[in-house]
Amino acid sequence: MKIFIAAAKISDVPSIACAAYCTGLLLARRVLQKFELDEEYVGNEEASGEDYNVEETGERRPFRALLDVGLVRTTTGNRVFGALKGALDGGLDIPHSEKRFAGFSKEEKSLNADIHRKYIFGGHVADYMMMLREEEPEKYQTQFSTFIKNGVEPENLGELYKKVHAAIRADPSIKHTEKHVPKERKSYKLKKLTYEERKTNLIARLNALNEADGDE
Repeated sequence: MKIFIAAAKISDVPSIACAAYCTGLLLARRVLQKFELDEEYVGNEEASGEDYNVEETGERRPFRALLDVGLVRTTTGNRVFGALKGALDGGLDIPHSEKRFAGFSKEEKSLNADIHRKYIFGGHVADYMMMLREEEPEKYQTQFSTFIKNGVEPENLGELYKKVHAAIRADPSIKHTEKHVPKERKSYKLKKLTYEERKTNLIARLNALNEADGDE
């Protein structure tokens, strides 16, 4: 069985590789859980940044998926490849090349796993946060106000993503939230009158006009 991973949806996540990686990881674990393959194919739990290919371990073959990038520009380090890496580490079997992962060097023709891992755990974001905090504190307060509100500092960003990965693996199932329906729904549509109601209104308007003419 095959499934296509559409890049159009992946582009909805924030344009950082660490968030895209989490999206891919969640997709993989959720799909494998659905087909009861999650315990047999756990994927790469270390997220070391090295290229990873799932291997067949039992009677059932790994779940095969194909990456459809759509209109996304396939530049090296693009977030769609961050999502691809997350899906690979999550245990999906996806034909790919490491040449588009962050950290791949065209000159050396090899993938620097340390650089790739830095992107997976938001190291590049942490560097930017620290630079901004030191050089433009006001902009830092504005741009990362949500992070600051929740106690997220650049120094602990990597640990935060480790917890996110662990939480995804612990329970990737969809969480259905209860939707509170208002007791009274507002309606802005005009009520359609019956023939008798329209006739009554017309008579009332004619009587009002006649009375107005009589007063004059």
